[in-house]
Amino acid sequence: MGEYYDPGKDGFEQIVNGRYIDKTGMIDDLNRRIGTPDKLVCVSRPRRFGKSFAVDMLCAYYDHSCDSHDLFSGKEISGTDRYEDHINRYNVISIDMAGAISKLKRQNGSLNGIVGFVCDGIRKELVEAYPELSKIADVSDCIVKCVDITGRRFIFIIDEWDAVIREAKEDDRTQQSYLDLLREWFKNRNFTPKVVAGAYMTGILPIKKDGSESAVSDFKEFTILDPGPFTKYTGFSEKEVMDLCDEYHMDFDLMKKWYDGYEFESVGSIYNPYSVMETISTGDYSSHWKKTSAAENLITYINMDEDGLQADILKLLSGEHLRVNTRGFNNDVETFYSKDDVITLLIHLGYLTYDKKTQRVRIPNEEVKLEFMDILEKPKHTKLLQLVRVSEKLLDDTLAGREDEVAKAIERVRETNYAPQYYNNEQALRYCIKFAYIVCVDRFLKVEELPSGRGLADVVFIPKRDSAYPAIIIELKWDKDEAQAIGQIDEKKYAAALNGYGGDIVKVGINYDSDKKIHSSRIEKIKRQESKQ
Repeated sequence: MGEYYDPGKDGFEQIVNGRYIDKTGMIDDLNRRIGTPDKLVCVSRPRRFGKSFAVDMLCAYYDHSCDSHDLFSGKEISGTDRYEDHINRYNVISIDMAGAISKLKRQNGSLNGIVGFVCDGIRKELVEAYPELSKIADVSDCIVKCVDITGRRFIFIIDEWDAVIREAKEDDRTQQSYLDLLREWFKNRNFTPKVVAGAYMTGILPIKKDGSESAVSDFKEFTILDPGPFTKYTGFSEKEVMDLCDEYHMDFDLMKKWYDGYEFESVGSIYNPYSVMETISTGDYSSHWKKTSAAENLITYINMDEDGLQADILKLLSGEHLRVNTRGFNNDVETFYSKDDVITLLIHLGYLTYDKKTQRVRIPNEEVKLEFMDILEKPKHTKLLQLVRVSEKLLDDTLAGREDEVAKAIERVRETNYAPQYYNNEQALRYCIKFAYIVCVDRFLKVEELPSGRGLADVVFIPKRDSAYPAIIIELKWDKDEAQAIGQIDEKKYAAALNGYGGDIVKVGINYDSDKKIHSSRIEKIKRQESKQ
């Protein structure tokens, strides 16, 4: 069993022996492509979405040097027509590019030598398996001769294919050398038809563009923007998560709140598989993202503040869905021509989820929202920090019933340039209020237009479980008065809509006088907890 050539089935065997969700059905889609013009596939998705698990599965299935029937017996792939035609029938070259880079660095090698390092490793293992190849110096020629010797073509499996693009982001020569190797293998009339039965590359980014097209244009690409036939293998489905919750006695509602949010029309909800399994193992419903992902990337990109990116981040945190043009993204981490390019990168990194039909993005779930909230507290973001501090004081003043201070805080929020500075209707006022109470994002569940049976409350903040905060009902008025707003909360019985919530409630009425251009507020409290005693 080699590191590159014929890697065997050990990796997948360990996965199957653990808590395994059957994703072997994706093999059938790859089997249909073998030996056809569609045989080259690149699947990109965010970190911790099972990319390496899929690589181990494919190595075990295709590698001729082992018998993997025991691992796939009873799995979805075993019931397909092409199962026996391809299992353990090919030479396999498997490359973990991130692992190769780490090994090269550990040996004090320079990143610009990564292509030679990988090629030397592959050639060495081929020569060990077939000593007659020792006189052939070029790795590609060795691979061609190996096909002649064995009568078997190759399946190429490349994990973290884009690690070189990300690591050498300012080194065009190293990137070019790597892309040239991929072209030599997968876009070469003297090599590809004879040698390559199929190829599967996976990584975070789609294939880097060369001008307006993919640098290795023969690959069929399936990204997190549009996973196509691989959508149901992108993460855990809702049913799979429900079954796991039943088996391990976990709270499905909490699991959904923390790790759901990546939705696709063809399959519905997709959950982050790593975070789900970590929660099952630890019993801890919290962010596992920061323990495993390069959150510093998020800081870097938000720091750019391209075309007002920071303001858009705040809009996303307040619950907005933003339209984005993903077509201009260059599929790398250093070429940004617009704010949309940065937002598109955040989609590929998993920080945002994208709806193909509406072309809008949003923050997917509680886990990722916490990462964004942490960013807001970084001292580099002086404008963001200003808004957070104003919002923090606004929340304190609201809970303390300081009406004049609440009105002043809302006015200060308008001065931050994040909320609308020029009102024209009550909707603009509501938009400002969402920014003003931005610190409530990670402490409350925000509901807009909560139905009460007699009307719709404008904005309601319901405290999260085990929180000491009261609920907050906010009613907005335009050119009327704040007392009318409080009266409407009572008349429409908005408090009664908080079914199952038995804690205190703070009623907030906010009015904007368009002639005087001032805000005013009225605050009243319902002490439900005291009434129970």
